[in-house]
Amino acid sequence: MDNRPIGLLDSGVGGLTVVKKIIAQMPNEATVFIGDNAHIPYGDKTKEEITELTRQSVEFLLSKNVKLIIFACNTATKVALDVIKNETNTKLIGVIKSGSIAAIRATKNKHIAVVGTQMTATSHAYKKEITALDPTIEVTELAAPKLVPLIENNATPADILPVLKETLEPLQKKSFDTLILGCTHYPIIQKQFAQCLPKNVQLINPADEIARYTEELLQTKGATCERPNLGKHEYFTTGDVKKVNKLGAQILADPNFNAIQV
Repeated sequence: MDNRPIGLLDSGVGGLTVVKKIIAQMPNEATVFIGDNAHIPYGDKTKEEITELTRQSVEFLLSKNVKLIIFACNTATKVALDVIKNETNTKLIGVIKSGSIAAIRATKNKHIAVVGTQMTATSHAYKKEITALDPTIEVTELAAPKLVPLIENNATPADILPVLKETLEPLQKKSFDTLILGCTHYPIIQKQFAQCLPKNVQLINPADEIARYTEELLQTKGATCERPNLGKHEYFTTGDVKKVNKLGAQILADPNFNAIQV
């Protein structure tokens, strides 16, 4: 048994969508989350910048004595996870493989679309992962650089919808039946995604799969919490606390959500 908390990191509030799934999947576990809102978005930064910023978040979580760290950020997963994995003995988990596995299971016509940040899309992170697991699957990738700033600024659905429709326009003639929300911010606007896509398209939130995988991993290693830590969840941000608290309360449906600035 291991009563230490699970650590999670992201470039902003999007990672809270993963926290939400982790809490639902493992209600006995405690969590510590750090959102690097001061430096968002990560998608348009260099690999060196992303790696260093992610490293700082990892070091912060390690100072909180976490038992494993989930990279609740697709960009950080692609760019920094393999580098930082060699710098620590703590288990690091990323969202890209989890999202890929879930999409492969879901697709019927073997055509998957992925919408993500500029870095995630241009690095072909999901395409490489999916085709390595199943080379018969066609993958279409699309960058959506306008979405994260809108979400972080708490734009209304009415403001987001026309931007999202314009963003998804290149996919209209594609025959995919499964779409991966390739940024942890996107589940926040999942209803708007559904409005813009054919009804037969399945939306994949990688957080669902990573929550299941994390539970299986902890059980296999005998590292689950032996006593209920229900409600012991800590939230930290490098950015504007008021803005983060407003968004966090909405994402987690918790009016008492309270982040601490670091």
